[in-house]
This record gives sequence, structure tokens and C-alpha cells, in this order.
Amino acid sequence: MAINKRDEGKKVNSNINVTPMVDVMLVLLIIFMVITPMLQNKVNVDLAKTDNPTAMPDADKEDSVVVAITRDSRIFLGQNQVSQADLSSKVRDALENKTSKQIFIRADTRAKYGTVTDAIDEVRTAGVDEVGLLTEQRQTLTKPPAAAGGQ
Repeated sequence: MAINKRDEGKKVNSNINVTPMVDVMLVLLIIFMVITPMLQNKVNVDLAKTDNPTAMPDADKEDSVVVAITRDSRIFLGQNQVSQADLSSKVRDALENKTSKQIFIRADTRAKYGTVTDAIDEVRTAGVDEVGLLTEQRQTLTKPPAAAGGQ
């Protein structure tokens, strides 16, 4: 009588198969690429460009109150569109539990001046202590220095 002995232990493959891991990573990358633009909590406006803007890091905080004015005179409080008449009461409600009465205005470069000033007046009547006007740094194009000893 002979005994059959299996030698399957010698056939063990110790190589790691990374293909499933790469597939999962690519799916996660695609999901993050699709969802990231949706997480933006700002209304798209083309901010005015200035030479020496003052940094306002509080404007980027999650709980900051931002009023955006688009070029077609629409007014947004955060992501929600509000009328100019309702702006004062909505701002008052947004600042009710906050110690700092500070608002940030993001106005489009081509927004009507009258709409922006009216919105600032409405915000000030809501009891706001400080109003910050958000702008962008102007990109200056510097020319490279001319080579000495021209030909």
C-alpha cells in the first residue's frame, strides 16, 4: 500500500497581487475628483484685482458669513440667494449666536456699484461691526532683465 502525499505547501505563491488595490485607488480618485467641486461653498464671482490686498484669513473659515454679489445683481448669503429686502434680517439671524459681528462681501468686478453699496447698507443695518471686502492679488508680469552687451 502506498500513501499519496500532497506537496501543495511547496506551491505557495508569496507575490502580492496589487491589481485590485490599484483598481480601488483609481475608483477613489475618480470619486474625489467628481465630489470636490461640489464641496465648494462659494458662489462663483470674478473678484476685483488689487495691488496690495489685506489678508483676511477669517473669510475662509467654515462658519464665516459671506455675502456674494454677482454681475447680474443677484445677492447670495452663503449659497442661498436672498433679496435685498431680506438681506438685513437673514444676516441678523446668521450672526445671532456669534461673538464677532463680522461679514465678508465678495462682489463681482462687473457688479453694479449701487447694488454693492445697497447690500453693504443692509448689512450695516443688521448690526454688523466690521465689513470686509474680498479681493484678489493682481498678477504682475515682470519682464526678464535684458542681456548685457547687446550685439
